[in-house]
Amino acid sequence: MSRRGQSVRPLGTGDKKLLYRSLAKGGGLLLLLLAVWLAYAALQVESERSKEPEERADVGIVLGAALWNDYPSPGLEERLDRAIQDYRAGKFPYLIVSGGLDHPSAKRTEAEGMALYLEMRGIPGDRILLENKATSTYENLLFSQRMMKERDMKTAIIITHDFHGRRSLEIARSLNYKWPQLSLVHSRVLNEGYNKTREVLAYTKWKLQQIAMVFT
Repeated sequence: MSRRGQSVRPLGTGDKKLLYRSLAKGGGLLLLLLAVWLAYAALQVESERSKEPEERADVGIVLGAALWNDYPSPGLEERLDRAIQDYRAGKFPYLIVSGGLDHPSAKRTEAEGMALYLEMRGIPGDRILLENKATSTYENLLFSQRMMKERDMKTAIIITHDFHGRRSLEIARSLNYKWPQLSLVHSRVLNEGYNKTREVLAYTKWKLQQIAMVFT
């Protein structure tokens, strides 16, 4: 009899138990691997603490965050206040503020809101460069790097929150920034648990993106 004509033997009780046991083992292994990865990612998120840059750079890059009613949110104000501190300390002569529109109804881009905040606190407008298109950390650093190249700027200090530091540094290095430095602030206004959990997921997404870039 041909194979097509053969009947398929139904799974017996023993076969079903073996199948369920194999599926359970496979599922358990996947859960274990996921738990290990999440623990590793959490350690990476925690690996960069509040710090100040050691050397002077050509420019400081403030990574964007949410605007509230077209004005920097309290969390974004913390990044901008650190940028002001670094600028006045002579860490860099120029600032790039990077961030596009939060949502279609917004009247200002994140960069425009940040520039307004800085100018209101005494930073000269001709020292502030606006990058108005970025919608992610990767784009923040990619588009800012293009602006640097146009102005023959070589080195940068990246200004953001500590939980965001590791991913920002890895992205900068993947883009071949020349010795990128971090200036990190520990938030007093943001929900630490929520933001670190969110950053673990964002870090995971970044690593998957990094892997995909290798094969494209």
